[in-house]
Amino acid sequence: MTSPRVLVVEDEPQMRRFLRTTLGGNGYSVLEAASGEEGLNAASSWNPDLVLLDLVLPDLDGLEVTRRLRGWSTTPVIVVSARGDEGGKVRALDAGADDYLTKPFGTGELLARIRVALRHSSRVAADSLEPVVRAGALEVDLGRRRVLLSGAEVRLTPLEYKLLATLARHPGRVLTHRVLLREVWGPNAVEHSH
Repeated sequence: MTSPRVLVVEDEPQMRRFLRTTLGGNGYSVLEAASGEEGLNAASSWNPDLVLLDLVLPDLDGLEVTRRLRGWSTTPVIVVSARGDEGGKVRALDAGADDYLTKPFGTGELLARIRVALRHSSRVAADSLEPVVRAGALEVDLGRRRVLLSGAEVRLTPLEYKLLATLARHPGRVLTHRVLLREVWGPNAVEHSH
């Protein structure tokens, strides 16, 4: 079984080092990003199982990163912030974060919250136990979000994957532009396409 992949989006080197050591020592694969843009790029190319996100970043606000991420990803996001006020927590959760951890925090609490987020995420994936769709040499595993061509994994951007998965879920059907917009880009895309 592969180790869960955690993307750490944090601009403080000491905090990144602490998280890298803690997570790495507990069986997680860690990728780090020091800015919001870097984090969004890493999320789209690396496809992590979970994102640990600081709210205060040098370029984008963590809330903006969360909102953009939610535009194309359901990956669990745990916000890590020195701001412990209720309003900040509410804004982060409303923006799409799954959990909020106030600095300083203990290693045990961090690991427990990560386990809960991953457990919830895998339960959602299991609830939608979807088939593997095969068409010739192409195989789309909708449950694991993997695409294989002649047995070799094909790397797709999240948007490319969503488009392919939507088509794979409706074999033999003609899908209208409107249906694709709604399924891949979300309901807001349909409203703005007029």
